[in-house]
Amino acid sequence: MIKVLIVDDNEQITSILAEYAKKEGYVPLVATDGETALDKFNTEQPDILLLDVMMPKIDGFSVCRQIRRISNVPIIMITARGEDFEKIMGLEIGADDYIVKPFSPGEVMARIKAIMRRIKGYEANQQIFTYDNLKINLDDYTASVDDEILPLTKKEIEILWTLATHKDRVFSRDNLLNKLWGYDYFGDSRTVDSHIKRLRAKLDNFPHDSWEIKTIWGVGYKFEVKA
Repeated sequence: MIKVLIVDDNEQITSILAEYAKKEGYVPLVATDGETALDKFNTEQPDILLLDVMMPKIDGFSVCRQIRRISNVPIIMITARGEDFEKIMGLEIGADDYIVKPFSPGEVMARIKAIMRRIKGYEANQQIFTYDNLKINLDDYTASVDDEILPLTKKEIEILWTLATHKDRVFSRDNLLNKLWGYDYFGDSRTVDSHIKRLRAKLDNFPHDSWEIKTIWGVGYKFEVKA
């Protein structure tokens, strides 16, 4: 059973989302502040988080950062309408997706389904890709350079896998959105840009002289093998 940890200080929101989660066959876990969220994450080991930004005790950004130090579990941030800073910040620190208030519970469930369907699909493939000093293992969702594990989120590993296994093929932002977020995703191309920026920043801490993720201006991105 898929466990969904719902974190929001608005008890009406958590109650509604919990009911919808039950109808979808998920096991809902609820926390109304960041401190309780971390406790439940450690004890219950949820499969995915819905994480509000503004919460008492510990805010959503801090919770996301702490979880990312130890886990690649998918995280969907819940942000206020029109707060682009919150969306970008959430993606920068490791969130996989974001949803804007006010939202429909059905939309939230669609996001959860898309992420869990994608993860299950990748895990079922049981594939390993290597190029030079890079290794990506979708059996356990890890990536390494010179056998040193990269601190990547699931979404970053999926992006790296997609680009690396199609070397020198250019993917537009819409290509990546449709392939990795799904056709039912409600976001925009800035989501891709934010994830690529964060992925590159992490890769820059490791040697990769023979390959890189290159921007093709006005088109998109590709995994380029250097001569």
